Amino acid sequence: MGYFWALMSVLLVSCAQLMMKWAMVTLPPVGQRDAFISAFVSVSPGAVVLVIGLFAYVFSMGCWFMALRRVALSKAYPLLSLSYVLVWGAAIWLPWLHEHFSTGKLVGVSVIFMGLLLVCLPDRKS
Repeated sequence: MGYFWALMSVLLVSCAQLMMKWAMVTLPPVGQRDAFISAFVSVSPGAVVLVIGLFAYVFSMGCWFMALRRVALSKAYPLLSLSYVLVWGAAIWLPWLHEHFSTGKLVGVSVIFMGLLLVCLPDRKS
């Protein structure tokens, strides 16, 4: 059950990152304080998505606490790197985030994923 909570945490934090990125692109710059506050007062889509993203982040922490109660830290912590892979893939795939594919980034994300597999696969007993 611990891995379930860890994966839920990874999925929630990945969704939160994507939502917060989209929200911050659509909202007025924070430096334009009046416009930024106005976007929240008028309940603009960007403001709604930002708040949902923040709540997803909080819920991901709750799932992470549950995972840490059940999974060894040496196995659980590397699972967080899966969010790098998921966010990168989603950022490339979702057209409204305007991210560009690059071979170098693919290699970097592949190295992260291979490291995750090496850490999380069961140990062979001799």
